[in-house]
Amino acid sequence: KSLLSSRKGCYKTKSMNSSGKLFKINIPLFTESDTIRLAHVFAEKAIKGTTILLNGEIGTGKTFFARSLIQKLLMKYGLNEDVPSPTYTLIQSYQTPEIDIIHADLYRVKSKTELMELGLTDAFENSLCLIEWPDKLDLLIPRDAVKIKLEYGNKENSRICVIECHDKKQYNFLRLIQQRLKTHDRS
Repeated sequence: KSLLSSRKGCYKTKSMNSSGKLFKINIPLFTESDTIRLAHVFAEKAIKGTTILLNGEIGTGKTFFARSLIQKLLMKYGLNEDVPSPTYTLIQSYQTPEIDIIHADLYRVKSKTELMELGLTDAFENSLCLIEWPDKLDLLIPRDAVKIKLEYGNKENSRICVIECHDKKQYNFLRLIQQRLKTHDRS
């Protein structure tokens, strides 16, 4: 099955309105392989200064998506590292010749002080950041962040991925992702 299935209601796009406020894509993920393909397409287009906020209930695949994206980027440079969940360490970081990657899980963060000590605000400008449980960031959420929400689908093991942004730079980034997904589905 295609990530951008042409079946009625499976793939919807809402573009920015006249004031430039919203770009939104809904993508059905029928299998783990679909989630991996989506993460790999994000990895192909990833640039430093991009923050991806990963939302969803426990078990919807936030860490799985982040791990797949990070592994793809590391493989691009011939790097083979274990990519553990940052649930207990709060942050895992990875370096490549072109981009630093920060993967944070904020579920266990209890205070603004603890959050500030993680140094994420600097990373937002200079790294690719994947943030699980981003609601803990509150007012620190970058305005240009890409939001990904993973929800349980109607069928066993399926998910719905809702991707949105409110920034012109990230709007262009998501258009590239959307085009790449369409190309990927034809191949």
